[in-house]
Amino acid sequence: MAKRDNITVLEPCSLPNFVETPFVKDITERAMAYVAAGFPIHFRGGSGTGKTTLAMHVAAMIGRPVVMIHGDEEFSTSDLVGGEYGYRSRKVVDNFIHTVLKTEEDMQKRWVDNRLTIACKNGFTLIYDEFTRSRPEANNILLSVLQERMLDLPVASHHDGNYLSVHPDFTSIFTSNPEEYAGVHRSQDALRDRM
Repeated sequence: MAKRDNITVLEPCSLPNFVETPFVKDITERAMAYVAAGFPIHFRGGSGTGKTTLAMHVAAMIGRPVVMIHGDEEFSTSDLVGGEYGYRSRKVVDNFIHTVLKTEEDMQKRWVDNRLTIACKNGFTLIYDEFTRSRPEANNILLSVLQERMLDLPVASHHDGNYLSVHPDFTSIFTSNPEEYAGVHRSQDALRDRM
């Protein structure tokens, strides 16, 4: 585990007690074929079936750092992309000539990238665990990331322009429970079409 831009980045490794049955091996091989073709992966099934463990196993096979997000009802787009958090102030006091005091103050809002932006920028693997627990409108930002490989950033982000080109090594793995589970939202058709 490492910290990068105040975000915890995981270095995945296969668990020593991970049991790879022929069925699991088949799923893993199909997932890796999707990754090689540039598609995201979506593991869907009941709770306790090993979706997250399988996602971590596939991420270890991909071999790049992992950023993990856990879906939540209160999630918003800024929780994925980032936002303005706090201020940066600067004050210059010039008293070179002791009889003259010159001061200059400056204050700017401070933009902080969040997990999706960090993963897209650096080519990390994003594991979005239980993504259907987040409201569908929070996940709209993923549409352009998965289809056009562009991340639409707010003007306030202070990046070079409003769009961030997604790193070619960026990979995404999603997990979800069936829609009839409590606390699960139906994902958008447009998002499912990209998986």
